[in-house]
Amino acid sequence: MSREVLVVIGTGGMGRAIARRSGSGRKVLLADFNEPALAAAADELRGDGHDVTSRTVDVGRHDSVFALAEAAADLGPVGRIAHTAGLSPAQASSEAILRVDLVGTALVLEAFGQVVSPGGAAVVVASMAGHMAGGLDAESERALAATPARELMDLPFLAAVAAGDPGPAYSVAKRANLRRVQSAAASWGERGARVNSISPGVVSTPMGRRELDGESGDQMRAMIAMSGTGRVGTPDDIAAAAAFLLGPDADFITGTDLLVDGGAIAAVSGTSQSD
Repeated sequence: MSREVLVVIGTGGMGRAIARRSGSGRKVLLADFNEPALAAAADELRGDGHDVTSRTVDVGRHDSVFALAEAAADLGPVGRIAHTAGLSPAQASSEAILRVDLVGTALVLEAFGQVVSPGGAAVVVASMAGHMAGGLDAESERALAATPARELMDLPFLAAVAAGDPGPAYSVAKRANLRRVQSAAASWGERGARVNSISPGVVSTPMGRRELDGESGDQMRAMIAMSGTGRVGTPDDIAAAAAFLLGPDADFITGTDLLVDGGAIAAVSGTSQSD
């Protein structure tokens, strides 16, 4: 009997931690746009005894993502998928963030929704920024949830977002991730599979540390200070949450988001209500 396949898209700190936490006993398919980073992550995991196959992917391209899904299915039953790839405001333009974080997530949900095995599960790494996105009316949120991936960038209201600052574009993309997961739960359920999202707070990855050193660093440190845990998250915190959502103990959980932010959003919400 062929072993189950774990697909991990994105080989940053969270992706590597998820692969290490959930990859034992499974075939691991690692995918990333950055070939050197992909090769290094694959070698590291192989050195730890994992059975790893690697493949480059551009999550913003329909053909690339669907080819990745096909390659995963060729390896065996696709039982677990973790989509961690993304760009942050300190890394890229608004247009690039929307293409990778918004369209890329939509493509992954569409492509892997066609190959995931019965009993399978997926997690999409979103962000606490999705819980802070403002200015979206109900019609815009419905469009972000239901518009086919190939047509997302043609939504009229996204033209202004793409032309604006990266911060709001990131928040909109991550808000869309939550809505796409909610929308996808029914079709994934028809295959006997589940899909959820995780919204990390400030996590000590290269991307997270770059954001802390950037324009929004002071605001992020203030949120950490007022949070219930008072600390930065670790990739292992996210991997533990992913392992739960991908595992049998979460068998009745689908179409929802798990905030793994140390209580930052709770603190901000509490402050807003008290004001």
